[in-house]
Amino acid sequence: MAAHASVLAWEIPCTPESDGLHFIGSQRVGHEETCTSRLHITAVEGEPFYLKYCLSSPEHEKKTTTIKWYKNESHGPVDLNLSSSPRILLRGYVLEFWPVELTDSGSYSFQMGNDTHDWKLNVIPRSKHSCFTEKLVKSKAVEVKKSLQIACEHNYYQQLVNRTVLYKNCTKMENNQNPFLKNAEFKDQGYYTCVFFLHHNGKLFNVTKTFNITIVGDHSNIIPALLGPKIHEVKVKLGKDIQLNCSALLNEKDVIYWNTWRKNEKDPNVHEGEVTRTRTSEGKWLASTILRIENINTRNLNFAYNCTAVNQGGIDTKSFVLLVEEDMVDIPGHVFTRGMIVAVVISVVAVCLVTVGVIYRVDLVLFYRHFMGRDETLTDGKTYDAFVSYLKECQPEHGEEHAFAVETLPRVLEKHFGYKLCIFERDVVPGGAVVDEIHSLIEKSRRLIIVLSKSYMSSEVRYELESGLHEALVERKIKIILIEFTPIGDFRFLPQSLKLLKSHRVLKWKAEKSLSYNSRFWKNLLYLMPAKAVKPCRDESEVLPVLLKS
Repeated sequence: MAAHASVLAWEIPCTPESDGLHFIGSQRVGHEETCTSRLHITAVEGEPFYLKYCLSSPEHEKKTTTIKWYKNESHGPVDLNLSSSPRILLRGYVLEFWPVELTDSGSYSFQMGNDTHDWKLNVIPRSKHSCFTEKLVKSKAVEVKKSLQIACEHNYYQQLVNRTVLYKNCTKMENNQNPFLKNAEFKDQGYYTCVFFLHHNGKLFNVTKTFNITIVGDHSNIIPALLGPKIHEVKVKLGKDIQLNCSALLNEKDVIYWNTWRKNEKDPNVHEGEVTRTRTSEGKWLASTILRIENINTRNLNFAYNCTAVNQGGIDTKSFVLLVEEDMVDIPGHVFTRGMIVAVVISVVAVCLVTVGVIYRVDLVLFYRHFMGRDETLTDGKTYDAFVSYLKECQPEHGEEHAFAVETLPRVLEKHFGYKLCIFERDVVPGGAVVDEIHSLIEKSRRLIIVLSKSYMSSEVRYELESGLHEALVERKIKIILIEFTPIGDFRFLPQSLKLLKSHRVLKWKAEKSLSYNSRFWKNLLYLMPAKAVKPCRDESEVLPVLLKS
């Protein structure tokens, strides 16, 4: 099954809707169902998406006028129908995409008699570093100790939803009850993502909706407090300009001002700016005001420019005093030259160290693991270090590839380096439910090793790959390692969702060059495998038996 993940554009209902945290379920066909009334809409690639015409009144449903959908291309409108694309479905007033792709961006039109409507659809790439797209996040502020409720219900796809999972900051929540309900605390602040898993034509899709929840404090009054020291000495130069910034934490209607009068006179070169206010995450107000002094003269020196914040509960004052900045002493030429030489030498050494670190990164990491005896496999509850996915057809033309997967990999990783692999035809008793067993074994593995060849996707391994991608992209419980056993020039036969992985590095097997246990191939593979404190066997040869050449 194919898994897709992104964020769906927010739908706007024909009737008033709640504040965005609750979604009202509806039938797939019905007048109260959410429709798409905005002209400009943003969607994310790989996500099921739909456009729905908003009926002006229920009587329109009785019309027998033919409904037409168009995509407006540069050469004119193109009539959309059932043969336009296997991804696009027409359901009367609704145009569905399973899923929407980048090439679907453009202008779409609906026509029913004299009724027409146009949309501008912008499909953007999904985020490579997050489980949601921040551009389409819905923000909501909740007061501390008040009710925080997130109901994961979808107003259009609800009847197709197989299950729903709630994530906070892209980590699956232990409390996965729907709706999620509790009294708000400051630690509850973050991004909450509802992931809806739905089936369509035998494939698994997921739709996500993300809320940025901000927890704000209560609105009780506080005593105003100016930020920084009570007396702030500022170094200045005569004839120059300067800006003094005064900030205070206070209530919404509290007053903050400057006192710049000297014996009932105000300096003509002193100007007070307006007060700006911003709301803090705790529900208070941060107020700032700037005092600008132009062409500083001796009259402005050693005088206290006071900034004051006041309300009925108290007062706070801060003083700014201007002092003349002393001229810097010139640095002797020989000292400057020596300093520059030392700086250049340090820079060159730093660049060399960084270069060496990049080139020998893998060797340094493996040395560190061995020296520290680091072991990542002790407490994760997994049974296998890796599940090996390979071409199951043991035919003469695939014999070399099959032998590499079932003989060479276990000989090196298990016998020499102490890892535990899961090889289906070796470790699974025949007669069970193959699909269930494969999914269970992948869940029990820390890595998914895929031995790639031109015939890989034509075999019985598609479910292994897609189940592993689901674990890597959605559940984030497994990492994928790709091994290119035979040269492959074009990787387009692999699923598009593989590109969403943070790293899908491909290791290339190079026959004789990769035979030695100390070869770059095995070092790179060990680098991608979990760290394990196991001493290599000493009775093994340092060179693998020569494989058959193609």
